[in-house]
Parts: sequence; structure tokens; C-alpha cells
Amino acid sequence: MSDLPRLLLASLDPSSRKQAEQSLNELSVQKGFLTHLLALVLEQSQDRSVRLAGGVYLKNIAKLRWEEDVQPLAEDDKAALRSQLVPAMLALSNPGDKAIRAQIAESVALIAELDFPEKWNDLLDQLVSSFSLTDYNVNVGVLETAHSIFKHWRAQVRSDKLFTEINIVLEKFVTPFLALFKRTAELLMNPSSAPSVTTPVSNYALIAHAMVLLTAIFYDLTCHDLPPAIEDNYEEFFGSNGWFHRFITWDPAELRGDPDDETPSFPSKIKTSILEIAELWIKLYPDQLQRSSAVATIVQNVWLLIGSNKLPAIADDALVSQSLRFISTAIRTGYYKELFSSKETISTLVQGVVIPNVSLREHDVEQFEDDPLEFIRLDLSLSAAGTDLATRRHAAADVLQALVGSGYEADTTEIVGSWINTGLGQYNANKEENWKAKDSAIFLLTAIATRGSTTQHGVTSTNALVDVVKFFSEHVYQDLQAASGTVHPILQVDAIRFLYAFRNQLNKEQLLSVLPLLAQHLRSNNYVTYTYAAITIDRILFIKQDKKLLFSQADIHDSAAQLLDALLSRIEAGGTPEKVAENDHLMKCAMRIIITARQTLIPIYQVVLNRLVAILGVISKNPSNPNFDQYIFESISGLMRFVVEGAPSSLPTFESVLFGTFNVIIQQDIEQYIPYVFQVLAQMLELHTGEVPQDYRSLLPFLLTPTVWQQKGSIPGLVKLLKAFIARDAQSMVAAGQMASVLAVVQQRLIPSKINDSWGFELLQSVVLHVKPADLQSQYLRPIIMTLLTRLQSSKTDKYVYLLSRFLLFTLAANIEGFNPDMLISTVEGIQPALWSQILTNFVIPEAPKVPIRERKLAVVGMIRLLCQSRLMMQEPSVRAWPAAYGALRKLFSEPQHLTKNADDEAATGITEIDFEEQTAGYQAAYSRLAASETKEVDVVAYVPNPQEYMQTQLQTLSQTYGQVSQLIAAGGGAF
Repeated sequence: MSDLPRLLLASLDPSSRKQAEQSLNELSVQKGFLTHLLALVLEQSQDRSVRLAGGVYLKNIAKLRWEEDVQPLAEDDKAALRSQLVPAMLALSNPGDKAIRAQIAESVALIAELDFPEKWNDLLDQLVSSFSLTDYNVNVGVLETAHSIFKHWRAQVRSDKLFTEINIVLEKFVTPFLALFKRTAELLMNPSSAPSVTTPVSNYALIAHAMVLLTAIFYDLTCHDLPPAIEDNYEEFFGSNGWFHRFITWDPAELRGDPDDETPSFPSKIKTSILEIAELWIKLYPDQLQRSSAVATIVQNVWLLIGSNKLPAIADDALVSQSLRFISTAIRTGYYKELFSSKETISTLVQGVVIPNVSLREHDVEQFEDDPLEFIRLDLSLSAAGTDLATRRHAAADVLQALVGSGYEADTTEIVGSWINTGLGQYNANKEENWKAKDSAIFLLTAIATRGSTTQHGVTSTNALVDVVKFFSEHVYQDLQAASGTVHPILQVDAIRFLYAFRNQLNKEQLLSVLPLLAQHLRSNNYVTYTYAAITIDRILFIKQDKKLLFSQADIHDSAAQLLDALLSRIEAGGTPEKVAENDHLMKCAMRIIITARQTLIPIYQVVLNRLVAILGVISKNPSNPNFDQYIFESISGLMRFVVEGAPSSLPTFESVLFGTFNVIIQQDIEQYIPYVFQVLAQMLELHTGEVPQDYRSLLPFLLTPTVWQQKGSIPGLVKLLKAFIARDAQSMVAAGQMASVLAVVQQRLIPSKINDSWGFELLQSVVLHVKPADLQSQYLRPIIMTLLTRLQSSKTDKYVYLLSRFLLFTLAANIEGFNPDMLISTVEGIQPALWSQILTNFVIPEAPKVPIRERKLAVVGMIRLLCQSRLMMQEPSVRAWPAAYGALRKLFSEPQHLTKNADDEAATGITEIDFEEQTAGYQAAYSRLAASETKEVDVVAYVPNPQEYMQTQLQTLSQTYGQVSQLIAAGGGAF
């Protein structure tokens, strides 16, 4: 343990991080490690970097390994840590320890999510007993801890388990919480009322910090249901003189921030949080708010707060955005029509609140020029339905969309239309000076024209009173086709963004006509312009009609090479690994062109491949952007998939180019890329139709070493690669003893793990399919069954019971020459007499009807073969389970199922599904599948075209051998 500080410091250095993390992992399983690590984090005399690294490492243990089942943490060590975490939070009350305290708070939250209340039943007692009447450093620590635990409720689905947890919290926490809320509010409103608490500015700010957390916890406690204690105190919060109304107008001079500071002040945060609560209550508890004039009062206060651009500072962006969002929600509920229905009110609302917040500020222009990626990130959120509306512009647009969608369409469109015309007129009068007026006009038009939108598809429904295509032709197209430098770059971006937003309102011919213009913008010198061009090309090429892609390789046959060259040139120009990988939008567009162009790229594939691999070589020196990584590997995989499909002789070229780079990645243990490498290697191996080449065979010993399986993110790719080996080389693997090593991985790493057990079953299915039945029965089947039963006995979960049952049905259904159901049954019975009938009755029969619709044919065929092709099933004791198994088969046939493949199934699989708009991959050993590398699973029941006929034939054959079949059928519910 004395090495711990040195190892934590070494983990911060890229050159020593890998070795340090490995040593830390080895240390972490020693008894007492967790509490020793926490003590180190609390040790004030230690280097702060060591303490912070220790806090991060503790958080990662809580996040990734708290329920580890292969190398589990000792339960008594976990209990000891739980007992010390809350005191640790309070010990870190020094302002200088804020960053360290945040890591410990997150650890508390992560562990509480798993262990509270069952294993951590004194957590709330520790928190509540720590509240102080005078020490607000302690109170802030307690509240931060409580909020870190409770905030997870906001995203959870209502369930009995969730409400049990909330009720436990309310029973112990809500009364002291309300008392502290009241005391804190009184101190802020009237500091002199509490002489026991000194109130210099620093302490006043600390009390305000506590109020920020108290309002956040108020939201947590009411985000699913209204607690009686809070309902009883409704007037204290929402009444005419309630705390919430008073805080919205509260503006203490002592807590006003520097006008140039971009961080919100505590009063701004409190007001934002109160408006979040008000918005929540409008949605969940409108009847409560209608008991008084609460909403009308808040709307009036919001108007006084933000009307006529009273809060222009960047620090108040979140407050202004939330104020606007509150107004939007109030409009959408329909409960407050008297507040918003008159044309005069709408006009005043648009003029006083919407227009000032739509106009570009100097900060926005500076961000466009100096921080273009952040500008794009915020700008894109406009088209993402249900986002937090992070910018004022988006929140203002949402007010307009709420008016348009709530019955005020005509008045709103007319009023906003006049502002649009005014802006366009100002621009035409002086294009150089008044370009911002046109920018606002285009933004307003987009806002009122949009009735529905999604991130993936753009605008899906429009305002019937707005002619989007006409506006595009008359006012937008001119900027789209203008030469670079002849109009302001923001107006060119506006034109591209308009096309991006309304791509579904244009037909294919119109979209094809603008693609060359977008291609030109890829060569622009402006970062936002060429990035938005890439984003828009990607989304246009992803448009689907009737579940099929609108654009095919024929549509970009002539332009694919130039588009890829422009995109890859932009990426390559970054130079450093971080700059090359920073713009994942460019790489995503390149990926989309590759999987759209397909065989069109055969003439240039070597050039494209070499450039992709060179880019990969640069970014592998310091992986920094998981989205970029996903897209570049998807590009390599997609290029290989389609080029080899059209030109099989190209496979050796891919192998010769990729093997060297992949070897470097594996040798240097670049863990972010190894999961992708295994998937692409599997893809290449699957493309071989003959004998497995020696280059692949030489990899096998490495793939079967235990250390390779320690990185969780690698497991799915490893399984895919081993399945490719087994499918092509099972006999050689058996002869070399390597199949036993495969099963050792399954037995030691996969099946015992609640996280990875499903991957273990995938490997076992491959073993069953491809190992000769004689070898399977003589060497492997009994150990496999023993492993599965051991896990069933030691750590049974609902998921595992289903996976086990499905595996047995798979084994029974597979039509393998030389294998029959009695081989499986006799193996199980050899372990313990009558064990098969127990497994069948307790697990397989109840689970069979739960098989997903698309896999029900597998379950049906498996049950038919079990009932009709097993001699042992017609003998004691197994025959007693025959009627129940037949009853499960009846149930399977009575429910919806895919008994035959159809065209829609084929269309809904494969490369057309690649879309990563919601990609949130991180570097926490996460697995990201490569869609382009995936092939269709072997259909083991394809030999049964019609399951109903198959069952009748099999039952007739069985009846000819056994006379009691008709009685068994009757006992199982009768014929059907």
C-alpha cells in the first residue's frame, strides 16, 4: 500500500499510465484497499494531485467494479467504505477540496444506486444527523451528497422499487429538509434575523450555495409524485408571498457577479432552479398550481425579470433560457389560455421576449470564429426535440413553436412574419452592415415553420401557413450558391442549416441539385461552413422512404471520390492527433459516403484505405474522441465490406494494409481501439471461404490468454473473432487443444459474470454448431453443462435462466448430423439422475414462451425435436414433463411469431441501419459495435420451412413408435 501515492501519480502520466493502472488493479483486490485509498484522499499533507487521482480512482471502482463478479471486491471492505464515505464528504468541506469532494460525492451516488437501501440502511441517518444550525460548510456537503443520490430519480421510470426508495427517503429526510429550507431562506432574505450565524459576504454566498442545492433537492423529491409534507406546505412555497415568488425577484447586491464573468451567480442559479420546479409542477401537478394564481404571478415575475433584454450577460443565459422554457410549457398545457390567447399579448411577447433573444450577440459571433465546435454543438440542439434548449435562441424559438402548436398559429405566424419581412428589408437596404437582421429573419422563419422535428430526421411536420420551399428559393438559395467571401459566413451557414433542417420537405431531385453546392462548401476556409456542409450531406444521404434509403450508389457515383478527397484532406490538415480527431462530423460524413457509394469506390479503394489507415496511425498516438474513432473504424469496415463484395480479390490488399497497423495497436495495448480491431479481424476472417490462413492461426494463442479478456470492452469483439475461427477451423482447434482453452475462457471469464454471460452463451452456441458431435460428447458437453449448472446454483438471475433455457432450445433445434436430443439429455442425467426433467420443468418450459417474436421459430423447432426425436423423453422420469412441454409448444404457436423470413426482415438489417446520431461512446472500456462488420447469424432452423407441418409430421412418426402419444397430447391440452 505504500506504493499507492506513487502509482496514482504515475497514472496521470500517459507514458506510465498503463503500467500504473495495472498495478493499481492488482492492489485493489487486497483486503483494506478501499478504506486505505479513502484515507489517502483525505490526507491533507498529501500532494493534491495524488488526492484527486485517488478520488477519481475510487469513483471508477464504484462505477465499474462495485458489482464485479469475476474478481469481486470483499463485502466487508465495501461495508467499511460505505460507513466512512459520508464523514469523508463532510471532512472535505474546505473550499480548496471542492474538486476532490465532487469525486467522493459521485462515488456515494454510484454506490447508493446499487446498495441503498438494502445494504446501506444507515445512509440517510448519517446525512440527517450531520445537518448543522450554524455550519453551512457542513450543510453544503450534506446537501451535495443527498442531491448526488436523489438526482438519478429524475431519469428513472416509475416502478415499485423506485417508489419504495423514495418513500424511505421521504420518511427520514423530508422534515429536516423542509426545516433547513425555511431557515436558509430566512437567512438569505433577512440575514440579521439570525445572530448566531455571521453573515459576511463569503458566508452569505455559502448560504446561497446551500439554497441552490435545496431547490435542486426540492425538484428531486417531487419529480415523480407529490410528497404529503410538501403538499401541506404548498402555500409556503407557491403562495402569494411564498419563497419561490420572493426568490425570483430577489437581487442582493452582495451576490451580484462581475458583469464579465460567464459563471452564473448564486441568485441566478436559484431562480433557474425555481423555474425548473415551476415547469415540472405545471406538467405533473397542474391542479395544485390552479389552487392559486401561482402561474400568473410567475409569468409576471419572469416578464419583469427578462423582458426587453434586461439580462444580457452570458452568465444569465441559463436563467433566461429556463424562463422562456417555463413560458413555453405554460402555453402548451392549455390551462392558461387567458394569459396568452389575445393577439396583443402574443405581439408583446414576441417583441419583448422572443426578438431580443433571437438576435445574435457579439459573444455568439466570437464563438463562431474562436470556438467553432462549441458553436456547432449548441446550434445543432435546435433540431433535437426535447433537448435542454441550451441557448437563448433555441428557447425563444420554442416559445414560438409552443404558440403555433397551441391554437395561436395564425396570429403568431402573422406577427412573426412582419418581423421577418422587417429583417429582410433591413438586410436588403444595407447587406454589409445588416447581415444580422437576415440571420434573425431566417431563424424566426425556421422557428415558426417547424411543428415537429427529431435529431435523426430534421423537421418532420411544418406550419401550413409557411411556404418553406418558396422562402428557400427566394431568400436562402442565393446565399447557398454565393461564392465564399461574397456574403457573411454566418449567412452561408444559415443557408446550409436551413437545408439541413428542412431536408425532408425537399424532393430527391431538389436535394440532388444542391449536393454539388454543399460539396463546394466542404472546400471552404471557414470551419463552421465546411463542418455544417459535412453534417448536411450526411443527413441527406441518410434520408429514408418506406424504410429504404432514398439515395443509392448511383446517385453519388460521379461525386463520391471528390467528396471523400475533400473530407479526408480537411481531417488530415489537423496535424496533431487531437486536432485530426476533433471534428467527428467530417469523419461521419466520410463514413456515410463510403456506405452509400459502396462498389462505386472499387477504382479508388486503395487510395482511400491508405488515407484512412494513415489517419488512424496519427490519432492512435493519443486517442481523444470516441465518436471519431467509431466513424473511422466504421469507414474502414464498410469500405472492405463493399469492395470485397464486388471485387473478392481485393481482400489480401486490405489484410496487408491493416495487419501492420492492427499489430501496433495490439502490441501497444491501445485499449480504445482493440475492441474495433478484433471486430475488423473477425470480418476479414469471415470473408475467407477456404482454409484459415496462417497469419490468423498465429493469433489464436494470444486470443486465448487470460489477460486479453480482462478489458471488458474487448469481450464482444473477441467473441466475434473466436466464433469466426470456430466456424472455419473447429477441427484443427480441437486437435491442437485450443477448443479446451476456448471453454476455459467461457467457464472462468464469461459464464460466471452477470455482465458477460450472454457472450459466453454465444461462444457455446458456436461450439455446439461446429465441433463434431463425437468430440462434443466425449470431451466438452459434460464440462459445459457442469459450468452452466454451477452458475445456476451459485448466482441465478432472471436473465441467466432465460439465456440457459434459450441455449438448451438452440442445442435441441440445431440440425447437426450425428447429434440428437438424447445426447444432451443423457449428459445431464449422467450428472444427476432425473436432473433433466427438473431443468425442463422449472426453467425451459416456463421460459420458452418468453423468447422474442423473431426467435420463436427456434423455440418451436427445439421443443418439437425434444418431444418427437428423443427416446429418453418417452421414458421415466422425463416423460412426466412431456405434457407440460407440449403445452408450452401450444402456447408458442398461439402467439405472434416469425415462422418464415420475409422481405421486411431482410431490409431491416445490415448496413442501412448504421446511424450514430445518439452516439455517446466513452473511454470507460465501453464496447461499440461496428455495424458495417456484422454479418447475419446462421439460421439454424432454416431447414424447417413450415413449423406447423413439421410438428404434424414428427408427431405422426412418434405415434407410430409409441402408443401413449395420444394420451400425452391430451394431457398437454389436446391437438391444435
